[in-house]
Amino acid sequence: MKEFLKVGVSGVRGVVGESFTPQLAAAFARAFGTFVGRGSVLVGRDTRPTGRMLEHAVVAGLQSVGCKPLLAGIVPTPTLLVLTRASAARGGVVITASHNPSQWNALKFVDRNGLFLGPARSDELLDVYHQGDFDMVPEQDIPQTATSPDPMAIHFDKVFGYVDAAAVCARRFKVAVDCCNGVGALHTREFLERLGCEVVPCYDAPTGVFEREPEPLPENLDALGALTMQHGCDVGFAQDPDGDRLAIVDEHGAPLGEDITVALAVRQVLERHGNGPIVVHLSTSQSVQDVATRHGVAFVRTKIGEINVVQAMLECGAVAGGEGNGGVIIPAIHPCRDSYAGMAVVLELMAMSGKTISVLRDEIPHYHMLKDKVRVRGERAPAILRALRRRYEREQMNLLDGVHVTLGDKWFHVRPSNTEPVIRLTVEAPDRKTAERLAAEVKAQIEALT
Repeated sequence: MKEFLKVGVSGVRGVVGESFTPQLAAAFARAFGTFVGRGSVLVGRDTRPTGRMLEHAVVAGLQSVGCKPLLAGIVPTPTLLVLTRASAARGGVVITASHNPSQWNALKFVDRNGLFLGPARSDELLDVYHQGDFDMVPEQDIPQTATSPDPMAIHFDKVFGYVDAAAVCARRFKVAVDCCNGVGALHTREFLERLGCEVVPCYDAPTGVFEREPEPLPENLDALGALTMQHGCDVGFAQDPDGDRLAIVDEHGAPLGEDITVALAVRQVLERHGNGPIVVHLSTSQSVQDVATRHGVAFVRTKIGEINVVQAMLECGAVAGGEGNGGVIIPAIHPCRDSYAGMAVVLELMAMSGKTISVLRDEIPHYHMLKDKVRVRGERAPAILRALRRRYEREQMNLLDGVHVTLGDKWFHVRPSNTEPVIRLTVEAPDRKTAERLAAEVKAQIEALT
């Protein structure tokens, strides 16, 4: 199936050379520059081989409408967001397709507050793009590029200022880390060593050639698990290519599941950094809600999409939360998904509790979650969702984002992806067999409707 361009709150993404081209990147950069107004705009990218080409296109588009590109180079997505706020730039552009395969790339647009554009502002930007009425400048007014000095320092200092870095350093943890040959290959060893850790890396060449599937799902972490056991590490961390998602394996090499990353981070924030509401999206595990309930704080669920979670967090004054894909969000550091904040807080939890990561995991209620997807053309998704709503109309249902159905002690969530031409299915139940049975049942229903 030919891959089509995806445009929405997750930016503009597609397969480079098919739906996504340098011409398209330059045009969207012109639209963004017109949208935010003349001034400085941060530009960062991940390690994908197409990143430098698209960076040139974005720079040209920004310059053509009078914006001064500030080049951050290869940096984690959360770093670019932190920099945008700290530099008082007009906005930022991140060139990354995050967890998508390497043939994909994307532009993600950041406002002057260091936040991704929400749905309303994304629609406004798209209107500017379609109208094509760009505020082009004459040759003498085209600004020169500049380089952002030491882009990692501000971000990492914010993380180290939030946690008890001395307590973590004192434990001298041995940490295995899988960087997926992404941005972490350039920055994560230094980050962990500053926390006193001995680092044992894998997939740490910044080539953008992914030697495992880029999503840090349990089935993709065999190498990290083996490395953790082989070297007697206290914990293993896995990042996605742009460094905003975090998965964990325990000291025995067993993957904990991405949702448990968020649950552990939420526990530590509530125990050491102050009480307050917790916000996650609809596909996040019940285990995170259990942690919030145990601490007696409010718990809010939102639509899928980082900016939807962030907006709800800022509205209710949340202290932590995130997305169930391993996207830890701690607003006191910066309101965005951040694998570096996640690593620091989990290490702080281990240091202050004196417990192994496997014991800490066992202290969180256990559920079994399965994630799957069915490839569909975008125009079929609404009909599929309508059919599922009719089939389960007598059950407890949440239609905030797709179809979320609770069936006693288990649930499933079906929704069109924001980033791929697929319908995503998430299922959670108290045990594997029940989850597998429910997942097979719902997936068969979706496939029958495609």
